[in-house]
Amino acid sequence: MTDALADVANLPGVAGAVDDARSAVDRLLGHRILRRRSAEVSTESALRGARASAVLDGATVTLDELRTTENPSDPVVQGSLRVSAELGTLTETWRKAPRQALARLHVLAAADAVESADLGRPRSTDGFVNDASGLGAAPSPSEVALRLDALSGLLTETTKAPALVVAAIVHGELLTLRPFGWGDGVVARAAQRLTLVARGLDPKSLVAPEVGHLELASDYADALRAYSSGTPEGVAQWIGHCSAAVAAAARDSQAICEAFMRG
Repeated sequence: MTDALADVANLPGVAGAVDDARSAVDRLLGHRILRRRSAEVSTESALRGARASAVLDGATVTLDELRTTENPSDPVVQGSLRVSAELGTLTETWRKAPRQALARLHVLAAADAVESADLGRPRSTDGFVNDASGLGAAPSPSEVALRLDALSGLLTETTKAPALVVAAIVHGELLTLRPFGWGDGVVARAAQRLTLVARGLDPKSLVAPEVGHLELASDYADALRAYSSGTPEGVAQWIGHCSAAVAAAARDSQAICEAFMRG
């Protein structure tokens, strides 16, 4: 049986980028504050991740506003906060039934923005598709269905590919497909994070890749377009970007730990 994800992991430049990101995560996981306050770090990371994901989809919101506003009015912000709050409950579902988990993520992300009948359902017509990353025309509904099935199959099969590679492919594929038409960015970034948790790289969800993507926002769209080209070089470029984003996010969480140490 072929291992398509492992083949991707062997593309030039991928192993080095993945190793750098893994080292950054390992340094974070060794921080002594996590022995007693890991839950607080995870909570702060989740808030930062929610804010970053919303901003990447065009929202304008600060961390201070999220801390002081009980019910933000922007539906992107609302959806991102809901997704972040429930992400930890979806780990097992993601491992066994990724399509079901994706449906739930979309329900959470888009509850204030789309008709209830469309929540959690991949688009079936060539209607409006939000294009926050500037990818151009989205794939047809029939192509979306086929590629979602293929992605789900990859996620439920055994692979030797590192969690970082799998997470990057999940993120890139979902944002390329834009399967729901609205909220796809929030869903794709949440699925990336969920993959890192479910596959053991970051079991306590201390790292917010969304923060890293926002820090590297000038490269985010270009790397995504490279992935969507389908070339080996483009896919490797995207995985390199995702790895750099995870490393940046791990450093951000390290800073959270240091802040807690200082009281």
